[in-house]
Amino acid sequence: MDLSKKVNWRYSTKEFQKEKLIPSDTWTQIEEAMRMSASSTNAQPWHFIIASTKEGKEAMAKGTEKFPFNTQKILDASHVVLFCTKTTLSEEYLLHVLDKEDKDGRYADQSFKDQMHAGRSMFANFHKDDFNDLIHWNEKQVYLNVGSALLGAAVLGVDALPMEGIDIPTLNEVFGLDEKELTASVMVSFGYRTEGDFNAKLPKSRLEESEIFTMI
Repeated sequence: MDLSKKVNWRYSTKEFQKEKLIPSDTWTQIEEAMRMSASSTNAQPWHFIIASTKEGKEAMAKGTEKFPFNTQKILDASHVVLFCTKTTLSEEYLLHVLDKEDKDGRYADQSFKDQMHAGRSMFANFHKDDFNDLIHWNEKQVYLNVGSALLGAAVLGVDALPMEGIDIPTLNEVFGLDEKELTASVMVSFGYRTEGDFNAKLPKSRLEESEIFTMI
C-alpha cells in the first residue's frame, strides 16, 4: 500500500451518493479504527453515536439548524458519527479502564497495575485541578480518534467529512449527553463521493515541506 496515494486521495467530501452504502464489513473496520485509536494514558475519554438509518441521520441533522449547509451532508451520507467527549474522568471510570486492561492481560503483576493507575490519575488530576482544562484535554484525545477514523476510511476507499458546523447544545439535548457526563464535539459523515462534488476536482493545497518540517 502506498500511504501517500491514500492521503492525497482523501479530501473533505461535500456531496455523498445517497443510495451507495458502506458495506458492513468495511464499516466494522472503521469502527475498529476508532476503538483502537491512541489516547493519552489510554484513558479513552470518548463515546460514539453512530447513525446509519434514516431516523438516526435525521436526529443528527437536528444539530444543523444554524448550519444548514451541513444538513444534506448528514442526510445523504451512508454513516454519520457524533464523536462525544467525556466531561469528567472519575475515579470509578479510571478503575473501570484499569480493570479492563487487567482482564486483557496487560498486568503480569499487581504492582504494574498500581503504577498505571497512579500515573493515569496523576495526569487526570493535573488537568482537573491544576490546569483546569480536563474537558479540553479529553477533547484532544477525541480529535486523535477523528484522525484515526479519517485515515482508516481513506485506506478502505471510503470518503469522509469532519464537521464542526454543528450545534453542540442541541445535540447534547437530543441525545441526553449532559446526564451521561458527555458532550458532543465533532461530527463525521462517511460514504462515497458523487461525480459532481466540486471539491473532488480541486487540487489539494498544503504548506511546503520546507515550511512545516524542521529536521535535526
